[in-house]
Amino acid sequence: MKQICIGILAHVDAGKTTLSEALLYRAGAIRRLGRVDHQDAFLDTDTMERQRGITIFSKQAVLELGDTRITLLDTPGHVDFSAEMERTLQVLDCAVLVISGTDGVQGHTRTLWDLLERYQVPTFLFINKMDLAGADRGALLAHLKDKLSHGCVDFGNPETCMEEAAVCDETALERYLDTDTLPDETISAMVTERKLFPCYFGSALKVEGVEELLSGVERYAPQPVYPAEFGAKVFKITRDAQGARLTHMKITGGTLHTKDLLTGRDGDAVWQEKADQLRLYSGAKFRPVDMAEAGAVVAVTGLSHTFPGQGLGTEPDWAGAVLQPVLTYRVELTDGTDPHTALQKLRQLEEEDPQLHIVWNNGEIHAQLMGEVQMEILQRLIRERLGMEVAFGTGAVCYRETIANAVEGIGHFEPLRHYAEVHLLLEPGHPGSGITLASVCPTDRLDLNWQRLIFTHLLEKPHLGVLTGSPITDIKITLLTGRAHEKHTEGGDFRQATYRAVRQGLMQAESVLLEPWYRFRLEVPSGQVGRAMTDLQQMGGKVDAPETMGEETSLTGTAPVAGLRDYARNVAVYTRGRGRLSCIPAGYFPCMEADRVIEAIGYDPERDVENTADSVFCSHGAGVVVPWNEVPQHAQVDSGWRPDCAEPERKQVEPRQRAVSTYAGTAAQDRELQAIFERTYGAVKRREFIPPKAPRRPAADNSEEPRRALKKAFSGEDYLLVDGYNIIFAWDELKKLAAEHLDAARKKLCDLLCNYQGYRKCRVILVFDAYKVKGGLGSVEKYHNITIVYTKEAETADAYIERATYEIGRQHRVRVATSDGPEQVIILGHGALRLSASAFHEEMTEVRKQIGDAVWQNNQKNIKTGAVRAALEKAKEDGGC
Repeated sequence: MKQICIGILAHVDAGKTTLSEALLYRAGAIRRLGRVDHQDAFLDTDTMERQRGITIFSKQAVLELGDTRITLLDTPGHVDFSAEMERTLQVLDCAVLVISGTDGVQGHTRTLWDLLERYQVPTFLFINKMDLAGADRGALLAHLKDKLSHGCVDFGNPETCMEEAAVCDETALERYLDTDTLPDETISAMVTERKLFPCYFGSALKVEGVEELLSGVERYAPQPVYPAEFGAKVFKITRDAQGARLTHMKITGGTLHTKDLLTGRDGDAVWQEKADQLRLYSGAKFRPVDMAEAGAVVAVTGLSHTFPGQGLGTEPDWAGAVLQPVLTYRVELTDGTDPHTALQKLRQLEEEDPQLHIVWNNGEIHAQLMGEVQMEILQRLIRERLGMEVAFGTGAVCYRETIANAVEGIGHFEPLRHYAEVHLLLEPGHPGSGITLASVCPTDRLDLNWQRLIFTHLLEKPHLGVLTGSPITDIKITLLTGRAHEKHTEGGDFRQATYRAVRQGLMQAESVLLEPWYRFRLEVPSGQVGRAMTDLQQMGGKVDAPETMGEETSLTGTAPVAGLRDYARNVAVYTRGRGRLSCIPAGYFPCMEADRVIEAIGYDPERDVENTADSVFCSHGAGVVVPWNEVPQHAQVDSGWRPDCAEPERKQVEPRQRAVSTYAGTAAQDRELQAIFERTYGAVKRREFIPPKAPRRPAADNSEEPRRALKKAFSGEDYLLVDGYNIIFAWDELKKLAAEHLDAARKKLCDLLCNYQGYRKCRVILVFDAYKVKGGLGSVEKYHNITIVYTKEAETADAYIERATYEIGRQHRVRVATSDGPEQVIILGHGALRLSASAFHEEMTEVRKQIGDAVWQNNQKNIKTGAVRAALEKAKEDGGC
């Protein structure tokens, strides 16, 4: 029998659980159609889910369609429980993404789409609520093609679906032109390769369009080919009503029988446990089975060492979730429970949701959460399951740290009868890349088994930075060299040496504090748009162009978590409950108030004995602790790496986390951009690379040889780069003018800058966004005494200004006028001066006043000397008026 594991995903309130109910009802798995608002949905088995009307825990149901058995996994839609949803993605054969016909692609919908692409999950789309007013099928299909993929095809229209599907693949198109049809195998292959996304329209509440979706899944869903050797992926840990620990896994190869012996690894230790019972769940009920074949999803009892994301048999462990909590809270024990007892109980919940990150910090318990809804659910869960009353203190932002320069970290661990030494190269990684690993260490110097053990220790725990004690990220770690002893080296020795090497490198590096950002969607009445945009700009956010929908306006963009975390309450107040704010994690970016945050946290890395940078050497038969800045003088291996040497050749690379694709080129790599620069400013002369500023702490190398070159003084003209639309919508007089006529606002700004340039004698470059202009090649125009740049298609003003700042700032002093927070951080890193829109407005006002004063004084002088009268008389003689 064909077995398929399908996940149902959606933005909250799109009707995901209602669709799951309709699918089960139409397939005959349930006899009565339940409803979320009636609190009797089949898959809402938890009391909290029924009361709140949202899915909190992923649920499983089984239905059969002919010779196909479908395991349906209903996942949470609320962003606070996105970790539960993401863990489920790793076991799916395909997914059904539910989209509201009245709301279209929402913020979390886009996040789900990106995750499905990351995990390469074939996807069907069901556009729900088509029975409601305002749901236009044609407009929605065009919207899906624009926002998600051109491979979205309406499979509810048999007359055109084959032709539109064929266009998505060249081979399929040739076959369609020859036969005027496409076989199911071809369509299924296109769905598997994510070239085609069948779309079905209907109403889950009225069970409309559900039959078509079931038929489409049965015909076109891919059937994976499983190997004969046993493998399984663990995606969830729960406990039943009797407290028995359940390990939910999907069998990805071979067969699992009751009482089979399973083997796994917990750190360095290897465990073996029996699968006491195999349960096939459907809703709240289950039936025991004797064996589970490849493709089945079962809950196994008797396993105590498993964890979500673990691979068994031939399966590797999961790399980890993309969506991570951004807030940490102190757990307050309000009922007087002993903290150590509470910590042990809370560890049970951490087994089920590892992203809670329950930690013991100076006598306090801390947990990481996604938001307030998860906090309320967790409080109730602790009360009902663990019998404790807890409260949560004020949440703090979860910061991260990275580095800005390459350093070598050395760790040595040599107490009596132990030995290990590790040399690591720490380099800045791409934003969002996490921790990536590589090795240039020859196996004749350090055996491959020791190198793999070092990699294991690098990834087995979060390593803490030295600014705030926050986990490090976006760092590439290369194993340069190491040494082991034939008799005295044990596995734990390399753990100690590896930890110390990472820490010793961080103590030398120039660290950068990162803060989390949200991607937000704010819907407010049109009369409150100005207030909302002002608030978002003040907190350092980046706002896209507003979208007006009737009497409401939608604002989208990104902003720091520190500013948005409590902003929903403010929105409810100033919009009188009519505003709505939704946020999803958008990644980590340099902290704009790093010094203040570092000072407030007050972390001292040298007093953190659990994460020490010092090494242990053997002297006179005993272990001696050597401070971190003296370790290079005592190291017993020379890696050959120097701060000024070229990047080592990667002989063996073992990346452990997928890197995010980012643009990191300069104008020299972008010939088109370089040509624009040279046409505008002349030939660009490059200087040699200047190393970053010295680290906060003394370097380990005490030689007198200079380690940093001083930056040369600026020469030549001063430059002012102006983000045109940012200034227009930040200055009240221009914003009011733009509401009536945008061209008039642009011309007004150009005239103001012409006067400004004539008075200040600086080079003014005004940049306007034209990235949405289809086929736009960009242009550089001269307007009187200033330069106006219109960006090309897919290039924003931010991107142009960032690159222009980087190039011009090498030779000239550059100022950038914008209120875009992330852009200000980047240009500051390029050596330019930041100038906010409000500060530039004040400067412009002062310049206009000075120009007016100068004109008045000149007129008074001319009147006194009679120059004006003489000019008038001359004009009269020449025939003038």
